[in-house]
Amino acid sequence: MIDTSKKIVTLHPKGTDEAVQGIPQYVGISAKTAGSTGIAMNLTAFGPGGKAKVHYHRGFETSLYGVSGRIGMYTGARLENYCVIEPGTFCFIPPGVPHVAFNLSDTEAATAISSRNDASEQENVALVPELDGLRDAEIDEKKRQAS
Repeated sequence: MIDTSKKIVTLHPKGTDEAVQGIPQYVGISAKTAGSTGIAMNLTAFGPGGKAKVHYHRGFETSLYGVSGRIGMYTGARLENYCVIEPGTFCFIPPGVPHVAFNLSDTEAATAISSRNDASEQENVALVPELDGLRDAEIDEKKRQAS
């Protein structure tokens, strides 16, 4: 059935906001910005050397799509798994999986589009401070190997 009561929303963010995870993002579609009820979509912008805080998403799925640069990510209960997101890479993160993402370059930015099935996605990000720093030596090594 056609619904003519609802309006399409377009957004043009002028700058970044800092996400709960500690990284800048261009806030796109969410409950607050567009009135969405089941989806959020942002552009995550890792500056040179940028790194998120270890976190997980409480009760919602996340997908990423690499746009520019190379983003490394450790995932798992003890951050034991590793993957790289580069331009053209799709990545799925199930709910509740701890992860830390970081820019593999200290000189160039990296960006990824993130989409979540939670319109209030920032409110449901849970930090895991006890895991922060756990993989810093490995992150430094991955960055050396990438340069």
